[in-house]
Amino acid sequence: MEDTEIIDLYWERSERAISETDKKYRERCLYVARSVLNDISDAEECLNDTYLTVWNRIPEERPKFFSAFLYKIIRNHSLNRLRYINGKQRKRDISFSIEELEECVSGSDDVEDKFDESELVNAINDFLENLRTDRRYIFVRRYWYLDSIADIAENCSLSEDNVMAVLSRTRKKLRDHLKRKVGE
Repeated sequence: MEDTEIIDLYWERSERAISETDKKYRERCLYVARSVLNDISDAEECLNDTYLTVWNRIPEERPKFFSAFLYKIIRNHSLNRLRYINGKQRKRDISFSIEELEECVSGSDDVEDKFDESELVNAINDFLENLRTDRRYIFVRRYWYLDSIADIAENCSLSEDNVMAVLSRTRKKLRDHLKRKVGE
């Protein structure tokens, strides 16, 4: 079933919308949740929370990219669940990946204050579109899917040092890109 048809089912308030969403996106959503939580039962709980959130939000919104809409919701539920489980001690790798990226969008220039959320998203998307495919893959795996450096290195047949160097250079380019956008 196509995404537009699934969204129409949500607008009609048909319970079939959830089953069709589950049929099409269950495995990928669970992958996103497990990459954060490392626990299938917590991932399943986040998946159920995601379906409830989608059910409640769709009548007001009609997402352009349904899969990205789902992945963002389950990722946020998973991060919230991880914070709840671990209190202030989050999974070490996630903590580092978020801190790494924060240096690009915060600091003395206060990028967050000068950009509204949609402008920031557009600027980051513009930046990602102009990256080489291999660099974009590494960046997205680290900062969206929260993969570890070791996993990315293994998947890309690179050393961990190479992956860290690519990420460092890419973050610097992103920071420069955002500074140029703010200056416009």
